[in-house]
Order: sequence, then structure tokens, then C-alpha cells
Amino acid sequence: TEHRRKEKQCSANKGKQKYNAKAYDRINVAVPKGHKEKIQSHAETVGESLNAFMNRAANETMDRDNKKGTGN
Repeated sequence: TEHRRKEKQCSANKGKQKYNAKAYDRINVAVPKGHKEKIQSHAETVGESLNAFMNRAANETMDRDNKKGTGN
């Protein structure tokens, strides 16, 4: 029935949320109006999700800074 389907879906969502809470840290990033769309468009152009692009950008910047001796 519809009620059982919704219960299963809710249970699955709770499981995903529990896993995500254990496996990932969350960061809320504020960018100037309109900039999110530019970033998202670029990410899509290179075949990445916004999240994947932001992770890659951060990792590449940290690697570059570390090579220059300016990172941790």
C-alpha cells in the first residue's frame, strides 16, 4: 500500500542520513549572488557535480599551497 511504501522510503532516508552524518563533514559556503550558478555551470562543463568540483578545487589548492610551502 501507499502507506507502507512511504514508511520504507522514510526508513531508507533515515539510514542514508545516519551514514552521511558518520562519513562526511558538512561545510556551508557563502558566495556572492550569481557566483553559485557560475561555479555549478563550470562543474557541469567538466562533468562533475558541484560537490565533486568544490572538493577537487580545495584539494588542488591545498596541494599547490603545500608545494609552495605556504600550507600546513
